[in-house]
Amino acid sequence: MTVLQTTPVTIEQNPNPADVCSAPPPRHPRPEGQDSYTISEVVAFTGLTAHTLRWYERIGLMSHIDRSHTGQRRYSNRDLDWLDLVGKLRLTGMPVADMVRYAELVREGDHTFGERYELLENTRRDVRARIAELQDTLAVLDRKITFYGDATRARAHEGRRHEGRLPEPQSQEPQSQDHLSQDLQLHQAERTAR
Repeated sequence: MTVLQTTPVTIEQNPNPADVCSAPPPRHPRPEGQDSYTISEVVAFTGLTAHTLRWYERIGLMSHIDRSHTGQRRYSNRDLDWLDLVGKLRLTGMPVADMVRYAELVREGDHTFGERYELLENTRRDVRARIAELQDTLAVLDRKITFYGDATRARAHEGRRHEGRLPEPQSQEPQSQDHLSQDLQLHQAERTAR
């Protein structure tokens, strides 16, 4: 058995852990002054698989990729920029057929600006609708978390009061009737779903 000497790896902690979901993981940096990459280098840069890259080329999502004298694909910085855009379009939920159509329109030239505008405008409308749905869902989660947090604190407070460690409460501001009824409805819906 051979033992290899290793060097310790330091893992940098994210200074702003609240933003974990706001950005994709950092990508492998491109070398300065280089404009020709193998498929394995592109896999490292983009996080896509070699199979996905070949599929993108086969369906027309990628334009013709240059080849070396041995037939290996050679991607350029322009190809990597295009893949970055395709990744953004995928995140919007744009169907693959629409992404391929967009790629075709780009290859056809400037006279297709109107069609490209319409395609992207429709996608933006869909994204905004999904964001609104997610904001509504987040509001429900926030209310449920507040409800359970308040209930947990109230039980702990009540337990300390019964043990004689806290005085009886004088008066408390009543919670808004709307929030109480919404919380009650959500709690009842949760119970009936069990």
